[in-house]
Amino acid sequence: MPKRVPSPTSPAVPRRRNLFRATGITLGWFLGFIGVSALCGALVAGLMVPAAALTETAVAGGSAALTTDLPNDVFSAPPAQMTRVLAADGSLIATLFDENRTRIRLDQMSPNIKNAIVAVEDYRFYQHGGIDPEGIFRALAVDAAGGHQGASTLTQQYVTNMLNENLIAQGKDAQVVLNGQKGVNQKIKEMKLAIGLEEKYSKDQILAGYLNVVGFNANAYGIQAASQYFFSVDAKDLTLPQGALLAGLVNGPSLYDPTVHPEAAKGRRDLVLDAMLQHGYIDQQQHDDAVNTPIQLKVNPPKQGCAYAAQAQYFCDYVLHQIENDPAYGATLDERDQKIMAGGLTIKTTLDPRLQGPAQAQVDATAGANPDKWGASLVTIEPGTGKVLSMAQNSRKLPDQGAGFVSDYNFNVDSSDSAGNSLGGVGGMQPGSTMKPVTLAAWLGEGKSTNQVVDASKRRYGIYYPWKTTCQPVQGWFDSTVPQSSDLQNDEPNWYRPMTVREGIYQSINTATFASLAGLNDFCDVQRAADAIGLHLGSGNGNKIDLSTLGNILGSQNVAPLTMANAFATFDANGTYCSPMSITEVDDSQGNKIGGQTSSCQAGALKPDVAKAVTNVLQDVLTKGSGLLIPQKLGVPDAAKTGTNEYNNQTWVVGYTKGLATASFFGDPFNGGPTRLGRNITVNGKFYPAVDGAFIAGPQWAQYMQGVVGLYDHGNFDAPPQNLVSAPGTVSQPTPSKGK
Repeated sequence: MPKRVPSPTSPAVPRRRNLFRATGITLGWFLGFIGVSALCGALVAGLMVPAAALTETAVAGGSAALTTDLPNDVFSAPPAQMTRVLAADGSLIATLFDENRTRIRLDQMSPNIKNAIVAVEDYRFYQHGGIDPEGIFRALAVDAAGGHQGASTLTQQYVTNMLNENLIAQGKDAQVVLNGQKGVNQKIKEMKLAIGLEEKYSKDQILAGYLNVVGFNANAYGIQAASQYFFSVDAKDLTLPQGALLAGLVNGPSLYDPTVHPEAAKGRRDLVLDAMLQHGYIDQQQHDDAVNTPIQLKVNPPKQGCAYAAQAQYFCDYVLHQIENDPAYGATLDERDQKIMAGGLTIKTTLDPRLQGPAQAQVDATAGANPDKWGASLVTIEPGTGKVLSMAQNSRKLPDQGAGFVSDYNFNVDSSDSAGNSLGGVGGMQPGSTMKPVTLAAWLGEGKSTNQVVDASKRRYGIYYPWKTTCQPVQGWFDSTVPQSSDLQNDEPNWYRPMTVREGIYQSINTATFASLAGLNDFCDVQRAADAIGLHLGSGNGNKIDLSTLGNILGSQNVAPLTMANAFATFDANGTYCSPMSITEVDDSQGNKIGGQTSSCQAGALKPDVAKAVTNVLQDVLTKGSGLLIPQKLGVPDAAKTGTNEYNNQTWVVGYTKGLATASFFGDPFNGGPTRLGRNITVNGKFYPAVDGAFIAGPQWAQYMQGVVGLYDHGNFDAPPQNLVSAPGTVSQPTPSKGK
């Protein structure tokens, strides 16, 4: 306690007494005393119970009997606290809360707020044992005289706040009881609990708890949030005038809100300063200087939620959906949402800001000012761990955030990565020829070589074509003799000829892919290869793509970019498949670990030699195939595949270095199909007769990867066995195709 300074006295001013008024006051005192005797009797009788209980339990070492009707942890921490989502380096992604509250220690609070709140709310706080009989009778006397004065101690107020906060946390808002609404029984219960609380906790613990839970404003609960909201400072840095103003607010947050009622706020602040002077916390000079200080606000309204994320808005949503969809965080969605919004969680993620910043800058540069709402996105996975390192797209969640268009949808993830009424992913896009490595993996898995020549001149695969299959029959056909069908086509006319499987992949030739399918011992190996690398529909929930249907072989089913990046990461990791992970640890408000993800990997999901051989072929895409049209070169070993759907409105490059696998997308993320062609369009001032994967998605991938490749392993890929990748021999290698 600070040293008390004697209160100054003022010279007496003689006044003429009004005898009638004096008599009325005396009579009022008398009648008031009679009127409140019953209440006092009830209170005293009620308080005899905790007094007796206190005597008994003190011997046993505590006062647990007084709080048996409450959850054991009711006073351990404010029940509603701010949740923080953090990047891998500890930097902030976003905050979330129902009540804006950050719990801090008492030594992180300025003496100016601690002294002010005690002086104005309960100046005998350090003398009483939870209730203050002197204060009760003083309040009764004032009330009997026609005035109004509260009698609740800070300890009682803390009890009331905590009981109400626990009701709110349980969704029982209607049961919240405010001070002016309490009956005798409720008041007795509050007093009992206050006595028990004082037995269990020190005065400083109670004061810290009170200042952490009390509401100062609809946007600020607890002193740290209030300090930031009104003054943009931490609670430890509050000045005397600031501390006095905040202490005055708790008596009437709406009535004394300085942003709405500055004069009332100043009057209340000065009353607090008077109390601080009266009770010896400040001297006359400090008082006068503070009273003469105008209210100087620097309001900092809290911006919470992923829409106001400091970085990676859509990754933030993805992370929250992982928690919302995980029963480990609560039996119901409501329980999980409550834990997110009020649990004071610290959610540590895999996001690498060193990659996220360049990824966001790149998609904005690709299609930022974009009245036609073409989408651009990048997502990066770490091979061998499944960690999601970056996730960016060129839209924003709010209209004033400087992007070309607004969207709540995440372009990069499955539509199932949502919960309740919130929005998740768009459900993927057509990956086009980025699906062709799956057929290559099936071919290699049967022990076949990439130098084997196949007949890419064949264009007709009819209804009764003799596919070799050990599972379900192959569906579909390409046959111009059948109504409403056509022969298989390439993007350009000069590729209908024999070629190696390798050339068919790096030049992205549709007929070569089908010739490989025709040469498989078992068509079902294509589906097995897709399953091994984790490919599934953009709807999510484990729904497989259907590769028993011929049209789907060329990428006509929607797949999310995150899924494509992770599939290629499996090639990169020599066949080790890892489930994508975004959350490394979740801690509760007390710092206890309550969740998180670990790398879940399956070595040999794809045969290691097969994965190495796929990588070897995909390296050719960038040096002499469809990716040769990408002007930027990384200067380190890299591999990739381009992809374009039949409408030229969904285009891709999915590629990787030794340590990073990235899916780059440009086009229509909302699946407009033939109503929104990617032809004869202008993007960033450049006209495109038809958009191809190498034209926009390709440079986006390369420019981004150039900037970040040095942060992770960028050495040589592991060499495949020679029998799988023998030299292509005498097959010609003409000008690169624009292949899809």
